[in-house]
Amino acid sequence: MAKWGQGDPRWIVEERPDATNVNNWHWTEKNACAWSQEKIKDLFTNLQIEGDGLSCKVTEVEKCEGEAVANNRKGKLIFFYEWNIVLKWTSSGKSDNVIEGKINIPNLSEENDISEVDVEITLKDSTDEGEKVKHFLHTKGKEVVRDSLKKYVSSLKEEFTKGMILPKKDSVNENITNITTGFNVKMQMNATPIQTKQNDTLGCKISTTTIKQQQKFQCSPEEFYKVFTTLEMVQAFTKGPVKLEPKVHGKFELFGGNIYGEFLEISPTKIVQKWRCKQWPSGHFSQVTIDICEKNYQTEVNLTQVDVPTSEEESTKENWERYYWDAIKRTFGFGYFM
Repeated sequence: MAKWGQGDPRWIVEERPDATNVNNWHWTEKNACAWSQEKIKDLFTNLQIEGDGLSCKVTEVEKCEGEAVANNRKGKLIFFYEWNIVLKWTSSGKSDNVIEGKINIPNLSEENDISEVDVEITLKDSTDEGEKVKHFLHTKGKEVVRDSLKKYVSSLKEEFTKGMILPKKDSVNENITNITTGFNVKMQMNATPIQTKQNDTLGCKISTTTIKQQQKFQCSPEEFYKVFTTLEMVQAFTKGPVKLEPKVHGKFELFGGNIYGEFLEISPTKIVQKWRCKQWPSGHFSQVTIDICEKNYQTEVNLTQVDVPTSEEESTKENWERYYWDAIKRTFGFGYFM
């Protein structure tokens, strides 16, 4: 990476007339939840499944719960989606009796190939005719359902993401549409930006800001402390290899080397880190302070991060929410309150 201020085109906003995500270098996210739900409804409502002299129709998408997001990082699109879908189907038997049932799709996600996605067939009332239709859907109808799931994934990657890879300076059109950034994570955060200041790094002033966030976890302070200081637990919530030396001046490296730094202070009630993202201006570090305390039988965690480049404020807040807090709660079950 070129040094800050030496003309690295990835950081020169003037190269684009809209000053938006130069050369697609920054991480941008586009929320695909509402779009996905509508797309899934369009693909499945009134879907006909026919064969072997039988005919079934999906009459309703009863449930479509989950989330989806498209990311643009350095011009490469990365997708995350996870859906739990329930479809209602009907079929007319030979005696004109209406046969009803449901199709459950509990694990549609980028982690599973479409051929591995579970498609479960259930029958409302068990009759001889109904069992025949259920068997038909189980043996042949599943492939029709999976074909529609493939269309959803294909549309997500091609139709939904139009405009996310922005043209570079040599191919800028007159009309440029800004992409939508930010993913509505399920966790409610208190992230308060503080007035910016100037910080001298490598002879160039970088506008910086402070981020504050607060989270509550259903665990003891000691358990939360171990999440940040135990190699196996850090590997579990970051889902990758980790370098970790939990001691003063000990180094750490997470997320494939994209986050790294060293511990300045470490105790069960307070962790202070010299912290940076690999894509930040060369040599520039922030300081992260994580205060850990017990309140009302919960662990309250207060994060303060100073000297964050102003241009990286939103993405840094979102990444703490998604890749730290949300990941910790999901991995260890610390987010479920009775």
